[in-house]
Amino acid sequence: KLLSWLDGMIEADEDYFARHGEPLFSSHTLDLSEEPLKQNIDTCVHYLTRLSAVNCLLEVELGASGGADEGMDGTSAENASLYTQPEEVCWAFETLSKVSPAFLIAPAFGNVHGAYKPPRVLLQPAILESAQRYIVEEKGVVSRGPKPVLYAFHGGSGANEHDIRAAIAAGVVKMNVDTDTQWAYWNGLREYEASKRPYLQTQVGNPEGQEKPNKKHYDTRVWLRRAELGLADRVKGTIHDLGGAGVTAARK
Repeated sequence: KLLSWLDGMIEADEDYFARHGEPLFSSHTLDLSEEPLKQNIDTCVHYLTRLSAVNCLLEVELGASGGADEGMDGTSAENASLYTQPEEVCWAFETLSKVSPAFLIAPAFGNVHGAYKPPRVLLQPAILESAQRYIVEEKGVVSRGPKPVLYAFHGGSGANEHDIRAAIAAGVVKMNVDTDTQWAYWNGLREYEASKRPYLQTQVGNPEGQEKPNKKHYDTRVWLRRAELGLADRVKGTIHDLGGAGVTAARK
């Protein structure tokens, strides 16, 4: 029911590409993981065909990442839908590769949207490596090296550094950390409010005096800055977890 929204964005890509030689968006994600696998990939083939014509990447989701976004609370970690099989990754990879190499696959390997305490989250990065080996060893795909599939890691919030590094070693090139960044932004604001609470109750009057103004404390720019600094700290932590600290496009 949301495909019409995607159609509109791709039409904007096509129009922008016709005028500027590049797409308006660099990529689009299409999550049809609740649909049967063939329907999912057949639909993705249709959109990848359009996107490849404007040099735009498509991100495809296989299996269900648990969590609040999917109506799962993380307790169904043994559900088969939370663990994409190597054969499923292989079939999707082979089918999409016939159209274009410009796609990422986001398999389910126990990852969830949201933050949950163990043992609710049972990440299995080995599933990603198993799919790579299956494609290379069982299917003989060698044209793209030992890691032919480029993976996206959905639901990276709450993952520990060991699992993140294992996922990267298995071919992950993108990780989503929406929940952690939301909390970091809010937490920066929360901590500021807690530290300045007596100065945030009235416009005038605080512990320093009943006639002292509080504008510099409730100024929107001040508390938004604290939220931004909280987010910035979390982003720096994520860059470290991903092994990107000190790395730029020009310096690796």
